[in-house]
Amino acid sequence: MNTPPPNAAHGESQPGMAPILPQKSIIARTAHGAGWIIAWRFATRIVGLCSTLVLVRLLSPADFGIVSLATGILTGLDAVAGFGVEGAIIRADRADRIILDSGFTINVIRGLTTSLILAAAAIPLSRFFNNAHLVNVIYVLAAGWAVSAFENIGMIEYRRQLVFDMEFKSKIIPRLLALGITIPAAFAWHSYWALVAGIVSTQVMTVSLTYVMHPYRPRFGFAGMRHIVGFSVWEWLIGLTGLIGGRADTVIIGHLLGAASVGIYGIGGEIASLPTSEIVSPLCRALFSGFVVAKREGRDGAQTLLRVLFVLSLLTFPLNMGLSLVAHPVIKIAFGQDWLGAVVLIQVIGVFGTLSVFSAIGETLFSANAWLGTILSLAATSTVLRVGLLLVLIPHYGLLGGALAAAIVGLVQEAIYLAMAMRRLHITARAVVISVLRPSIAVSLMAAVLYATGLGWTDWDSSNAALGVRLAAAVALGGGVYISAIFALWVAAGRPNTAEADALMMAATLARRVLRRLPGH
Repeated sequence: MNTPPPNAAHGESQPGMAPILPQKSIIARTAHGAGWIIAWRFATRIVGLCSTLVLVRLLSPADFGIVSLATGILTGLDAVAGFGVEGAIIRADRADRIILDSGFTINVIRGLTTSLILAAAAIPLSRFFNNAHLVNVIYVLAAGWAVSAFENIGMIEYRRQLVFDMEFKSKIIPRLLALGITIPAAFAWHSYWALVAGIVSTQVMTVSLTYVMHPYRPRFGFAGMRHIVGFSVWEWLIGLTGLIGGRADTVIIGHLLGAASVGIYGIGGEIASLPTSEIVSPLCRALFSGFVVAKREGRDGAQTLLRVLFVLSLLTFPLNMGLSLVAHPVIKIAFGQDWLGAVVLIQVIGVFGTLSVFSAIGETLFSANAWLGTILSLAATSTVLRVGLLLVLIPHYGLLGGALAAAIVGLVQEAIYLAMAMRRLHITARAVVISVLRPSIAVSLMAAVLYATGLGWTDWDSSNAALGVRLAAAVALGGGVYISAIFALWVAAGRPNTAEADALMMAATLARRVLRRLPGH
């Protein structure tokens, strides 16, 4: 793909980079960008999964819990200090040096301030969580965060123009290189310091790579603050409520149940949220830019929203439900006996995760249209509900209480975002139902078949080899049932020009290519 001309962001008054992509439809351009983001997420997830499978054998749940507590506090503080720099620059009609340098300055000030506050709070935090190991971990992570504040702000221009292949490279390369540090360190130290070394080395290499990949050289400046600060108050308040709601479970579990429980809860939540983190979030990252472009072109984004809703439902419904159905063998085989406490978390979150697609799309739409007051109201409502549920459920149900709280809040968010988006974009209930009907029926049939055959929601007490065989059978049967049901329903609906038609076309093209390469063709 073509990269921007070197002088596009160098000039003192250059309005920004020239358009990089041809003026294709919003859906096509968003899908193109989303493909690169999803590829990045899958690549990094594969790298992370491979390293995690090694690390869980070398490190204890408490090791993961210590690092999870420290990183959770750090990212939470950063959310509080957030000024919505990236979103403001992407929303801007033009991104010149004045705006970019102001954004860079804000990021540096925010990163350094966050690092200093975290370092100053290291000892009190270690006492609150009754874990002396946190002190030095926080010091090192704070130093790494200070370095990450100096990332090249010019990289945002790639996202403005939907050129996400550059972001793919900037994220995957440091992860791969850091893997060569984390795993050897784990073998050598058998300590949480291996995880810390991997995090900090990734940050340092990412910052360095951004200056290699983009010609822009940021300077310190404040002239464009007015444009960015126009969104900053809302973004800051949203970040604050996000901190409280998003990190409340870690804080409450760490205080009441200890670091080991935080580690198990973190692993369970990470596995259960794989469809969201690897498909929904990457797509919404590209969709944000797509909605902004649609707004500039005078479109409301309704058709884009419905199309994306259908595609995400088609992909994530079976993945969420499938993870819930086979949670026990996945955890037992991949992580071992010590991590079985995460099974119930995955089972609960996986089921409710099938219902959480629209809230992610809705929040992206609202953010792209700068409906930040609405987002803040919804975030505040969700945060109050989440904290209240956590305080009530965790003392009685332990880790399961945290999962139930997350599931209930997710359902509430889904309902609210759905209702508000339908009203603002004049989308009918019938259109929404049609978008998710076939995936909903197909995934329900898949769950019923696996449960009836004893391959789903069953805690099989057998060796890992036997579990692997049953897991493979469950995946094959579940996938076959779901795909067959989807295409049967598609045919019954009159073969509309939807994602199923695209999938058949891609399969036919692939088959023709394979046949042409066979001897005699």
